[in-house]
Amino acid sequence: MDLFEEIVKMRGEGRRGALATIVHTNGSIPSFESSRMLVREDGTISGTIGGGCVEAEVWAAAKDVMAAELPRKMTFNLNHEAGYDSGLICGGTLEVFVEPILPQPRVFLFGAGHVSTAVAKVASLAGFWIGVVDDRETFANAERFPMAGEIYTSFEDAFAKIRANASTYLVIVTRGHKDDMRVLEWAVQTSARYIGMIGSRRKVISVYKALEKTGIAAEKLEGVFAPVGLEIGALTPEEIAVSITAELIAVRRKVERVTHKADSLKALAHSERD
Repeated sequence: MDLFEEIVKMRGEGRRGALATIVHTNGSIPSFESSRMLVREDGTISGTIGGGCVEAEVWAAAKDVMAAELPRKMTFNLNHEAGYDSGLICGGTLEVFVEPILPQPRVFLFGAGHVSTAVAKVASLAGFWIGVVDDRETFANAERFPMAGEIYTSFEDAFAKIRANASTYLVIVTRGHKDDMRVLEWAVQTSARYIGMIGSRRKVISVYKALEKTGIAAEKLEGVFAPVGLEIGALTPEEIAVSITAELIAVRRKVERVTHKADSLKALAHSERD
């Protein structure tokens, strides 16, 4: 099996994995430099980096790499240590680089107005796959969204077909409160990584209260990014798109708190003076 073809297939199907590659060797080891092993999310593997306890440790580390979405370099000293006695190792050292294999993040824009067209352009440039949902065919079409991988002209159809997971980002920017609430009610019951809704704080509170009356638990609403986007004083659709995409990137990169770089520099300078 060609591991790189398998990786392309996995990413296309929205599946995660981790690729372990021997990047340095010294002495006698049971494999060779550039040997690779692919670990899938379900624990199955393809390829090998030599077998034995080293491979078992790398397999375990691969699960952590997938979860953290961060690479890891592992060094093994295999000088006949009892802990690594698998019948395969002759003695030596090796370094293994384990990197996450992640699907392309998928953004579904609910609403196809001016803000969505701007978000689609900016988010696409930032590496996000784009999907569009709107019940108006004159708005949700390939001419207005040439970068979109999927376009739905029915909310019900989208709800039925979209399989939201840890690589899915849902941005709710429909033309009215009613549709926003309808989409949000569905969204909070999915496994989407990100759910954001446009609107004023007053509107957000109103929508939340209405959903709680329908039986949606308040806890499900706590993780929603609303009002959507980072606070940068955005006014135009294009500026709002930058604000929203910046927030998508922050979530994608697991930034817990967004800090202005100038503020960070000021804080650093303060601490150095103290």
